[in-house]
Amino acid sequence: MKNITLIFGAVYGMLSIILGAFGAHGLKKILPAEKIEIFETGVKYQMYAALFLLLVGYILKFETGMEKWISGLMIFGVFLFSFSIYFLSFNGYNGMNFKFLGPITPVGGLLMIVSWAMLIFYFVKNK
Repeated sequence: MKNITLIFGAVYGMLSIILGAFGAHGLKKILPAEKIEIFETGVKYQMYAALFLLLVGYILKFETGMEKWISGLMIFGVFLFSFSIYFLSFNGYNGMNFKFLGPITPVGGLLMIVSWAMLIFYFVKNK
C-alpha cells in the first residue's frame, strides 16, 4: 500500500500540473471564466491530495488497517471529487450534460475529510 500511495501521490501531482496548465491556457477559448474557476478548484484540491499522499506515504508504515484506510480514502476521495468537478465544468458545453455527477463531488469531499480526520486520530493515538 505504501508504493500505491506514493505512486498515486506522484501521478495526482503530475496530473494536477498538466490539468492546471490546460485549464489556464486551453480552456480560456472554450469555457467562460466561472467554469474555468470550477475546473481550477478540482486542480487545487487534487494537488493538496497529491502532497497529502506523498507525505503519508513516507510517514506511515501501512501495518494497520487504519493506515491503509487513510491512504485509500484520500486516493478514492480525490478521484471522485476532482474528476467529477472536471466533468461538471464542461456541463452545457456543446450540449454535454454532466449534472448527474453533481452528487458525487460531495461524496469525494467527504472521503477526503474522513481521511484527514483519521490521520489526526492516528497522530493523537501514536504521539
